[in-house]
Amino acid sequence: MPQPSQLAKAARRYLPILDWGRSYDRDTLTNDLVAAVIVTIMLIPQSLAYALLAGLPPEMGLYASILPLVAYAIFGTSRALAVGPVAVVSLMTAAAVGSIAEQGSIGYATAAITLAFMSGAFLLLLGIFRLGFLANFLSHPVIAGFITASGLLIATSQLKHLFGISADGHSLIGLVVSLVENLGSTNVLTLIIGASSVAFLFWVRKGLKPLLLKRGLSPRMADVLAKAGPVAAVAFWTLATWALGLSGWGGVAIVGSVPQGIPPFTLPSADPELWSQLALAAVLISIIGFVESVSVAKTLAAKRRQRITPDQELIGLGASNIAAAVSGGYPVTGGFARSVVNFDAGAETPAAGAFTAVGILLAALILTPLLYFLPKAVLAATIVVAVLSLVDFSILKRAWSYSRVDFAAVAATILLTLGFGVEIGVSAGVALSIGLFLYKTSRPHVAEVGLVPETQHFRNIKRHKVDTDPSLLTIRIDESLYFANAAFLQDIILARVAGEQPIRNIVLMCSAVNEIDLSALESLEEINKRLQEMGIALHLSEVKGPVMDRLKRSHFLDELSGEVFLSQYDAYRKLTPGLMPPAVDRAAAAE
Repeated sequence: MPQPSQLAKAARRYLPILDWGRSYDRDTLTNDLVAAVIVTIMLIPQSLAYALLAGLPPEMGLYASILPLVAYAIFGTSRALAVGPVAVVSLMTAAAVGSIAEQGSIGYATAAITLAFMSGAFLLLLGIFRLGFLANFLSHPVIAGFITASGLLIATSQLKHLFGISADGHSLIGLVVSLVENLGSTNVLTLIIGASSVAFLFWVRKGLKPLLLKRGLSPRMADVLAKAGPVAAVAFWTLATWALGLSGWGGVAIVGSVPQGIPPFTLPSADPELWSQLALAAVLISIIGFVESVSVAKTLAAKRRQRITPDQELIGLGASNIAAAVSGGYPVTGGFARSVVNFDAGAETPAAGAFTAVGILLAALILTPLLYFLPKAVLAATIVVAVLSLVDFSILKRAWSYSRVDFAAVAATILLTLGFGVEIGVSAGVALSIGLFLYKTSRPHVAEVGLVPETQHFRNIKRHKVDTDPSLLTIRIDESLYFANAAFLQDIILARVAGEQPIRNIVLMCSAVNEIDLSALESLEEINKRLQEMGIALHLSEVKGPVMDRLKRSHFLDELSGEVFLSQYDAYRKLTPGLMPPAVDRAAAAE
């Protein structure tokens, strides 16, 4: 039976609130409340806008910003991460459930709720079985390329609301063609509202805070007012639309009736056909959301010398998505912009997210009737301004100058996402990330090394002036050996000893080898056998402990024609005794 201390440790492992909650005090409460007020002001228009982006009723954006934040406060490990609807996940939700809803078999909202539940369940399973490392197979350059392309897609998809026209399409080309075809029906009033909102929000982001600071406001108050820019735009144009009747004679599209009250209790669909249709999208949304969330959480934690637990983050995000599914929301994750705002505002614990949820709940209870005349163009402007900061084509330049292979992966991800939509783009990104890993590790860097004069160090003969012996070939393998590169190493060694060669000994320098799988072991056995037939002895040097432990469980060491040396210098000294400089020999003897 587990001891009380073990139970307490396990509880803190899965309930981080029990850890940080023990030291919660009045000062921490004050800081969390201030941060919650600032994030709430920012999150109200964002939640409405991202629901619009996902093709959902605006209230679902509010619902997705209440209970999920409470769930993350209980299960999450980041002190500053702010969970809720984000642009990329909203776009992926729209792409995933749009075609299903068009078929008429199930409602759009029900499909979105089911998607949130499936995503949450998948994340929970990964967290419980500690499989967070799987997300590492999605390389950062590919993620950057996908997010850049998604930012462009999102901004383009919102132009129809800024112009007051109809347009559709899941790719950049399809969206642009549809927009061009319908430009003739542009609503001038809507365009004025949208363009002025975009200009105002850009100015608020860059110029309002410095102006307020010059006027003598405190940095925190200036920050609060700057973050309230979208709220100001929403309030102004809602009031103007109502007072001037712009939705009537002007034809300005408005949000309309938004239900007032607490989030409803909802359940995902049990339709197996729907689950099969959403399965891939749920996995992709989970992976993208987790990678984005953890990267933000790690960055913010490092600034305060804190740490997060990726596997527990999976549980926290999984619980948040399930909470969204049972409270009328859709898939959520940690957002970059709001998390930075939460951090800068002084949030010290995840409780700030729970307080933010209270603020959003009050908005759902009190403010929703006031949103009836809110122009959709204002929400579209909020999205455009938010997502354009995600667009970063500098990744292409950096990748080109550093690695042509990484550049090809980034460029392909961007082009496929823009050309064929987010699902194909992110699927290609995952495949490219895994493919790049297999390609790079299947052709590892293998160097022939020699002794640096008057030292005991060995370096690449092509890069350094080193001592070598024609009868001894030393090869350094700069990668673990596994099924994908086992044959590659065999080909290199056999090609090197082909023909009339004076080589009598070969040493594999294994200082960079962390793993040798069964396929690689069989390849080494074949290499040993072939070399032995040629009269060449195979030796190993600098084999790491865990690797040696495995080799001892096989017959390879018994059949090895040579020896296993502790260091490469020991191998060189024994196999080329006549070439060792006296000074080096004396230094070695003195050690």
